[in-house]
Amino acid sequence: MLRWVILYTALAAGANMAFAGEIDLDAARAGGIELVAGDGAAVTDLTFTDPDGGERSLADYRGQAVLLNFWATWCAPCREEMPALNTLQKEFGGADFQVVTIASGRNPMPAIRKLYDEASLDALPVLLDPRQRLAREFGVVAMPATILIDREGQEVARLMGPADWASDAARQIVTEMTSP
Repeated sequence: MLRWVILYTALAAGANMAFAGEIDLDAARAGGIELVAGDGAAVTDLTFTDPDGGERSLADYRGQAVLLNFWATWCAPCREEMPALNTLQKEFGGADFQVVTIASGRNPMPAIRKLYDEASLDALPVLLDPRQRLAREFGVVAMPATILIDREGQEVARLMGPADWASDAARQIVTEMTSP
């Protein structure tokens, strides 16, 4: 009986790891980031916009690991985690990794600019999903919501709710996402 328990546990852990790509979900959870495995499917190419109305899509980031974060100016937990996301982008942002923050729903530009100024958010993009088309496509029902996307454009994990994205656990997640 003990052999079956050990075998089952090993298989479940292995399946969890394989399904989540290179991210160690158990280590992330132990570090306080409650990630769940993504579905491994290619992410949508629905468009969102920049403040000037220019269209963007997640295909723009193909070849990079992406931490996609849906947030809103009226969302207190979102506002609290934005500085940590800014820190993560400053530390890891570049050719291999990007933090992509998208204000979803009704978020007036003056409110966004005020938050960015007050929180000294100088490394995060201002991107908009005013009709929540992209957020709905990802099944976002509450914010903040974070989707981790691998270099091939596939969802590997997600988190519904806030996290300390400047923590050691977050740094480890990014390191795992960007490792060859």
